[in-house]
Amino acid sequence: MSDRNVTPDVPQSAQPLCLSNVTKRFGHVVAASDINLNVEAGEFVTLLGPSGSGKSTTLSMVAGFERPTAGRIRIGDRDITDVPTHKRGLGMVLQGYAPHPGDYWRFTVDGLRMLFEDFARVETAFFGNAATASGSPQYLMKNHFSPRVLDLHGLTVTPGLIDTHCHFDETSVLYDITLSEVTSIKDVVELVRKKAATLKPGEWIQGAGWDESKFAERRYVTAADLDAVAPNNPVWLQHTTGHYGVANSAALRLAKITAETKDPEAGIIVRDAHGNPAGVLKETAMNLVYKLVPPYTHDQRRNGLLRIMADFNKEGMTAVKDPGMEPGAWQLYEELLNEKKSTVRIFALVRGGRTLDSARTAFAELQTRPKPPISLGDGMLFSGGVKLFMDGSGGGRTAWVYEPWYKNATELDGTNTGYPNIEPPVYHDMVKLFHDAGYHVSTHAVGDRAIDTVVDTYAALLKEKPTKGLRHGIIHANIPTDHAIDAMAQLQRDYDAGYPETQPPFMWWIGNLYATSFGPKREARLMPYKTYSRKNIIWTGGSDFFVDPFPARYGLWSSVVRKTQTGEQPFGLSESVDIHTALKSYTIWAAHQLFLENRVGSLEPGKDADLAVWDRDLYSIPSDQLKDLKCQLTLLHGQIVYKSSESSLSMN
Repeated sequence: MSDRNVTPDVPQSAQPLCLSNVTKRFGHVVAASDINLNVEAGEFVTLLGPSGSGKSTTLSMVAGFERPTAGRIRIGDRDITDVPTHKRGLGMVLQGYAPHPGDYWRFTVDGLRMLFEDFARVETAFFGNAATASGSPQYLMKNHFSPRVLDLHGLTVTPGLIDTHCHFDETSVLYDITLSEVTSIKDVVELVRKKAATLKPGEWIQGAGWDESKFAERRYVTAADLDAVAPNNPVWLQHTTGHYGVANSAALRLAKITAETKDPEAGIIVRDAHGNPAGVLKETAMNLVYKLVPPYTHDQRRNGLLRIMADFNKEGMTAVKDPGMEPGAWQLYEELLNEKKSTVRIFALVRGGRTLDSARTAFAELQTRPKPPISLGDGMLFSGGVKLFMDGSGGGRTAWVYEPWYKNATELDGTNTGYPNIEPPVYHDMVKLFHDAGYHVSTHAVGDRAIDTVVDTYAALLKEKPTKGLRHGIIHANIPTDHAIDAMAQLQRDYDAGYPETQPPFMWWIGNLYATSFGPKREARLMPYKTYSRKNIIWTGGSDFFVDPFPARYGLWSSVVRKTQTGEQPFGLSESVDIHTALKSYTIWAAHQLFLENRVGSLEPGKDADLAVWDRDLYSIPSDQLKDLKCQLTLLHGQIVYKSSESSLSMN
């Protein structure tokens, strides 16, 4: 960024932190120790006390107040300006609150003269001027503390980047066959052969990431391809989109899939010219095999979660929206949080299924946890709401559209227009269940007809029960109609809802697959970011990992250049945006969809220090270099969670 603005906030440590040698600084972190501060109108002070023990706690540290000459007095999210002076003490306001382990008390006063006499329970404080983006560090440093100083040597700082759609788990990367870089079916077969050689007969072989548009053969992998090298081991290889995969004959036999097996509702068993199962299973048909695959162990999943947290931090990423937890994921998230090993903020959705009964099961699970903006671990873990599926995949041609899909860029796929994953009346009732109870809903919708159905459902239910701030999302929202775009604008303006949660790297990583399926008319409408900007619609960026690689730098780059892996631009540049706008979709706009916009996502006074330091200026480099950005340092809550081995940054 050309301004390199930085807002250091209070780290979870008694030792304060300042960032130096940047163009501007917003505020300064100070240590609290018997300070008498005269805070003028327009200035603020934030105090953070020690982490809670889980027991009822009171903080008695403010001896006296005077009424503010301007602004408001807040403790956390509670405005106490109008509370009688003698009742404003923290002990009065917070008495009975049982913090979660890792919580920090936050006490913000805007435009208030305060006398602090007892700092026995206070670890750190933050001081700055909201109007001028400056503080009084010389006075404070001279009189009260000696901070740590992190010299950034003029490097670029952004807020920590946020992925609003990532299946947050690298267990498969650690233990299965990775096929994302494979360019031929011959190579897929060879990897399966090598894996089979290490296993006993009957043991499963798993893999993920194949994409027929990258294969020299330009076709699906089939059961026949796999049978030659793994006749005695069941094989399941997931497609990169996650909406289809291929099983070998051993796996098909275990699933009892034969020529007589009918397609399940909302699923497809792909068949050869003789009507026999070819091995490829789409959408709900995948469950026929996948339910037989042995689950990962607890330790394997734990390792996969620790791996992706570390890899996120290496990419300057500090928060994620998990769009549908696997069974046991919430317990694992809590486990690492309680062990203080969680280094990424997580906003997790439960899966709502396809029926009202499954929705009620998800609803019951949500009721056991707090709703946003309440979190566990001081903004580290949110039970965010529910995910629903309205349709399928653009690459798999199962998404629900008005006009038929193409199968090779120029030839139509017959009359195939995809299909709804949930019948619209049932979907309406499922959304109503959650909406009426005040839960956030995000719905997967790729095709134009599916997107229309989602926004119309949201609009009808919000008109019936006008609840602002639930921030209902449209996941993917690949090819919205003009009607859907206008509906998004109105929903956002009137209800704080209807937000497209998009994946710009689709245009790169599976762009060639999309180009063969969408056709020219729909390609031009794919991810219409420029139109969103003109309509004052905000959107978010994400990866849908494992569909795409998760580093957010690829999403920033794709938002601007809209290139496929082979360098073509079939989606054109009319809907491209500049890097200033793209960065918002991975920072402040993304933070909004995680109910965290008041804490992270921008560099301004009073926010948490979730920061990423980069090797070059995002605003001045050529657009094609955005994908090559290298993170030098990542901070979460003001603590360093990643430092590049190549970095020369120093702390003193």
